[in-house]
Amino acid sequence: MKYSPKEIGELVRNARKGMDVTQKDLALTSGTGLRFIIDLEKGKPTCQLGKVLTVLNTLGIKLTLTPPATRRE
Repeated sequence: MKYSPKEIGELVRNARKGMDVTQKDLALTSGTGLRFIIDLEKGKPTCQLGKVLTVLNTLGIKLTLTPPATRRE
């Protein structure tokens, strides 16, 4: 499945709110800054991938990557 930055931001926001965690607490727990969490939840497309993965992991959100099928000869 393909996700846009906006959809990932909404997923993070919904998970955070569902856990009754503030943006500030998520930033502290994940080792990122408050501004980063705000930008991520807004779907900013230039957020650093490493930090995004850290936040997803902190919230327990699993990410599955599927490589394209390769042609075998």
